[in-house]
Amino acid sequence: MDTISQFCTRIRNAVMAQHLKVDIPSSQIQEGIAGQLKAYGYIKNYTVVDDGKQGIMRIYLKYNEKGQSAITHIERLSKPSCRQYVKASRIPIVLSNYGLLVLSTNEGILSGEEAKKKNVGGELLCRIW
Repeated sequence: MDTISQFCTRIRNAVMAQHLKVDIPSSQIQEGIAGQLKAYGYIKNYTVVDDGKQGIMRIYLKYNEKGQSAITHIERLSKPSCRQYVKASRIPIVLSNYGLLVLSTNEGILSGEEAKKKNVGGELLCRIW
């Protein structure tokens, strides 16, 4: 099972149902993606709770005063059956820089903007707007 696809799907479903929080089985990659979502203001916060097994990550979703979510779209780009890698010079722009692209690089989980600044490429994980 693709854990990153599961991560994106759970967040997408929680946003559509207007939940305040969503629980997801934790992993280091998912924690990195959640860190990027928090840094760019797409979620309020996230915590990792040790359950004696894998751990549970609780993500607190962000809504405005009208009840609209900060995340309107989240999708997985690279899949286990078809990995997508890019060089630093070819990192795509998401929604004229209004969206967020998350990459897995040798420097860790980075946004597309940070990867361009550090001049590193990597695997495209997901894009959010």
